[in-house]
Amino acid sequence: MGFSEEIIDWYHQNKRDLPWRKTTDPYQIWMSEIILQQTRVNQGLNYFNKFIENYPTIDLLANAPEKEILNHWQGLGYYSRARNLHFTAKLIVNEYNGIFPTEYKDVLNLKGIGEYTAAAITSFAYGLSYPVIDGNVYRVLSRVFGIELPIDSTEGKKEFKKLATELIDSKNPSDYNQAIMEFGALQCTPRKPDCENCRLRLSCYALKNELIGELPKKEKKRKKRNRFFNYIVLINDDAIYLKERTAKDIWIGLYDFPLIESEKQLDTFITIIDSYKDSGLELQKKSPEFKHLLSHQKIYATFWLVTANKTAKFDSNHTKIPLVEINNYPVPKLIENYLQTIL
Repeated sequence: MGFSEEIIDWYHQNKRDLPWRKTTDPYQIWMSEIILQQTRVNQGLNYFNKFIENYPTIDLLANAPEKEILNHWQGLGYYSRARNLHFTAKLIVNEYNGIFPTEYKDVLNLKGIGEYTAAAITSFAYGLSYPVIDGNVYRVLSRVFGIELPIDSTEGKKEFKKLATELIDSKNPSDYNQAIMEFGALQCTPRKPDCENCRLRLSCYALKNELIGELPKKEKKRKKRNRFFNYIVLINDDAIYLKERTAKDIWIGLYDFPLIESEKQLDTFITIIDSYKDSGLELQKKSPEFKHLLSHQKIYATFWLVTANKTAKFDSNHTKIPLVEINNYPVPKLIENYLQTIL
């Protein structure tokens, strides 16, 4: 067998039983692909089932309030995906009469969809011969064929796309694309790949040349930015104060507590008091530090649980929410983790 036949044969024997693989409905396939961006399959599966249950058609998704969609998305992270999902659903309903476009170029033009996602949707739903290229595919191709060009370089991207286009099984692009991604996810893993039981071991360049740990290569490594968040948690009369994030920053459209961002960790309550001196804040408890990792940011958060003698000024900038309604408001995972410690 050639490479494509080997991969497809392996897939038929080892593929995971996943709901989006049992349909050619482009809506469900699109939903799964957006959810699985930057998300492990085991985690994404529950969200996929929840979204399909709540929004079985694209019309229902398009007509849902954004706040409701963000609430269902809570805990999955990268919330721009949810907003793009909603935007695109409305566009398809308004401009395509609720019918998902069938041409690759039209799918690629949809918000939140890049070359990989467009290739996945059109090959899985319509059998079009466009190769998917994600992290799993880069890894398999670089190791098996010995491509040492960085996957994030212009030259590297061109080389991988050229090879992927040559390798795709034009008669069965859906199975081939599913197969090479699944092979990278289960067999040719980033760490400790199962080379001993790999059916491509005799032809694998990286295995022959002891480069498994070196491939694929990357050119750039973006440094994470450290941020220090100090959250003011005011609970009065079985209610809590939240603020919607509207600035051009992380978590737009989600809710968190009144926030003071500092250049380093704050050890005392003095700065908090100075920022809210007209609210009569009194510290009840300081939390341990919470660490939250994002793709390019590392957040160190401290939660200051307080009471207030005067709340008028505090009220004017924030929303007072009954504690029993807290689950109706979409919050970042960091806030959700803290709430679980106090409620």
